[in-house]
Amino acid sequence: MAAARNACGACGDALLFIKAMSKRRRTTRSKSRRAGRSRLADWWLVWRVPVLLLVVMAAWWFGFRPPPDDREWVTVTAPFALCGESRSGKRPAGCVVDGDTVVIGFGGSRRRIRLTGFDTPELDGACEAESELARTARARLHEWLNQGAFEWSGADDPPYDQYGRELREVRRPATTPSSGATGEPVEYLAETMIDSGLAAQSGWGGQGRDWCA
Repeated sequence: MAAARNACGACGDALLFIKAMSKRRRTTRSKSRRAGRSRLADWWLVWRVPVLLLVVMAAWWFGFRPPPDDREWVTVTAPFALCGESRSGKRPAGCVVDGDTVVIGFGGSRRRIRLTGFDTPELDGACEAESELARTARARLHEWLNQGAFEWSGADDPPYDQYGRELREVRRPATTPSSGATGEPVEYLAETMIDSGLAAQSGWGGQGRDWCA
């Protein structure tokens, strides 16, 4: 009988220990949850202003900012000279380097611009045929730019290539802001140069061309 009573006593002690441990675990979990909620509240108090600001900026960027064409195309009205040749009359905006490159500005403000969408032959080409075609392309570009006002992309923040040149697409619209109206573009420079046989398409899908073949 004494052994049975001792066994029952041991069982009772074990049950009490298990209940105490279970209560302790529940208390610990409850404290952890309260601490987690407290940390989340503290985080929101600190970061709510930046988070709300980011939400407002994202809403403006995707819903209310002006369309790209309203921000990126600018009109150029000044004439262009041929680089290395003197010109009298109206001060030029810059000069034509070759069939797809121009320079604008003078002195410290001088900037090189690579006209995009087409590639023309090189003046120091691999053969005389390429060099001759390059001179023709340069003359054609010079003529096109001086036919009247045109537009190019990029405004005051154009992309740049690995040589530090500004990258700009060029087009001539049906009407210009100087005439008091605007219209759809009727001519892209790249298409004109390619269609005339003086350039090859560049960029996505473009293929190189052997000007000496």
